[in-house]
Amino acid sequence: MNSNKNGDFEFVEDGCSGETYRFVMKGRVSVKETAHMEHKLERVIELGGRHIVINMCFVDFFSSAGIRVILHMYKKVTSMGGSLKIENPSENVRNVIGLVALNELLLK
Repeated sequence: MNSNKNGDFEFVEDGCSGETYRFVMKGRVSVKETAHMEHKLERVIELGGRHIVINMCFVDFFSSAGIRVILHMYKKVTSMGGSLKIENPSENVRNVIGLVALNELLLK
């Protein structure tokens, strides 16, 4: 399992089954962490990942930059017939996603 730590941020792959890749995100997600997250998700899509599930129960802070990356990756995989879902969102993540009215689109 690979991880990247920027302060208390982690975005780690938590398993793969066929075209489905699972990730766990932890800590604070602000502008500086999103580049790593975007790079990892791009790489998974290049490898054939079409269904992405991100567990966000350990996310303390989720910024608009994080939403931008998630939405960009969502559009990319759905245009290929895939899906991207967030599971177990922390209260902060649920609130931020609710503020931009993406609950039904992203929450599993």
